[in-house]
Amino acid sequence: MRRDVFQAIADPTRRAILTLLALHAMTPNAIAEHFDSSRQAISKHIKILTECELVKQEQNGREIRYHFNVQKMKEVDIWMEQFRAMWETRFDQLDNLLKTTK
Repeated sequence: MRRDVFQAIADPTRRAILTLLALHAMTPNAIAEHFDSSRQAISKHIKILTECELVKQEQNGREIRYHFNVQKMKEVDIWMEQFRAMWETRFDQLDNLLKTTK
């Protein structure tokens, strides 16, 4: 099952997991140590992140390590860029309006 990237990053726990993995690869247990949730709950979050390809899994013997997928996050950033340009234009217009009304 392939999940929607935006659905995945909408959850604060999954965003926190991505932040951890952006620093370095981690095992599921190492990730779970950073949360008050159960190991099973964190595993479900990791599964969702893996299904939408924000996280890659690497197995070395019995150990599984998860890595942040920069390329997939770049796709999200490219999509968001069109909106970022629009917001910046509108904020600039608002700044100009506020300056002229003073």
